Amino acid sequence: MGAMDEHQYEMKLEGALNLGCMKTGMEIEPEIQAAVRILLQGLGEDVDREGIKKTPLRVAKALRDGTKGYKQNVQEIVEGALFPEAGLENNRVGQAGGVGGLVIVRDLNLYSYCESCLLPFQVKCHVGYVPSGQQVVGLSKLSRVADVFAKRLQNPQRLADEICSSLQLSIRPTGVAVVLECLHIDFQSGGWEKLMVSSGSGVFQDQKDVNNNNIWTEFFSLLKIQSSVSGNTQKRINSISHWCPSEASETSTIPPSGMISAVTSMLRALGEDPLRKELVGTPTRFLSWLMNFQICSIEKKLNAFAGNMLEPNMKANGEVKCNMKAYSELNLPLWSMCEHHLLPFYGVVHIGYFSAEEINPTRKSILQEVVHFYGSKLQVQERLTKEIAETVAPFLGGDVIVVAEASHTCMLSRGVEKFGSSTATVAVLGRFSTDSEARALFLGSLP
Repeated sequence: MGAMDEHQYEMKLEGALNLGCMKTGMEIEPEIQAAVRILLQGLGEDVDREGIKKTPLRVAKALRDGTKGYKQNVQEIVEGALFPEAGLENNRVGQAGGVGGLVIVRDLNLYSYCESCLLPFQVKCHVGYVPSGQQVVGLSKLSRVADVFAKRLQNPQRLADEICSSLQLSIRPTGVAVVLECLHIDFQSGGWEKLMVSSGSGVFQDQKDVNNNNIWTEFFSLLKIQSSVSGNTQKRINSISHWCPSEASETSTIPPSGMISAVTSMLRALGEDPLRKELVGTPTRFLSWLMNFQICSIEKKLNAFAGNMLEPNMKANGEVKCNMKAYSELNLPLWSMCEHHLLPFYGVVHIGYFSAEEINPTRKSILQEVVHFYGSKLQVQERLTKEIAETVAPFLGGDVIVVAEASHTCMLSRGVEKFGSSTATVAVLGRFSTDSEARALFLGSLP
């Protein structure tokens, strides 16, 4: 093949690959992509804007990956991973008929989509079993089975029960124990809903009272969790009807019917039944959260800010004050939503500035309002940081540094299951852009 022919061949191949990628993108969950476009339009967004043009595709991919458990079979995962182990002599030790003692895999990081509000929640999963029949299962399979059921629309107790029962049926041990430590974002309070649940079968089910069951005590001892804590948590989940914060809050406004229909079609595209009793109110609850990020008038809000924030570096006659010192406002809470995946990110904002005097408490509250305002729309963290800096700079004398630290649930949806990781972004204006010593002092003061 000549050089020209080879070049033409490569060009045709590249064109075919690009066309294939485009076609594949169009074919990925088209119902979900169409629904997401309706939701974006309902928020007042331009679906052709560069930042969100591919958001429907990204959301479809995230949901497809986050619910792939519907299409996976536990038996196929476990088959071929059962290994013979003769165990201790005459099988006389422990509760098992095979190798004898507990086998535990701890601290499995999972995430699942909440069936009540469609937001992801974090799960730290602990799985244990007592082997029988002189066989054990490959340890990685415990993690994979747990992930199958996590990758579905879930609530914590059903997730624990499904992991437990599937392992009991597939490997037939003397007993299985599952403990889940779950975290769910609570946008109403700006905090977290925490819950621990457990499920047991076989010898773990023989005694329901966790605190008076020796094998449960051994299990929690190996987890370094007090059994009494689990007992209290079990009583708690049995006494409440829900754990998702959206179920506890009343919806004041009814979302547009077109948006409700869009979310319903998303549930159907995932293989779920929107009429299942746990899902009947899900579209409304999801939209009550989503509608917090509607586009609103920036000019109107900025006028309100300006009316409450006289520049601290100016005297009444406009003369600039002297003796400028560095001040900071740290740990301003931040909640927002990634415009690429329609999933929340959360953290804190730190603001540093030079001024002749520290701003008073009223002006401090205005800084929090600015952070809240820019968080209350579809965002990327880099742009949010810049917008906050540009807005507060005129009111703080122009010399400003803003640092945003946030964790992104969209990282979980893309399979980067590293809980506790965070992203930091920085914007500097005025003196902070040229004074490296001032930047270093401020950054060194951050908690």
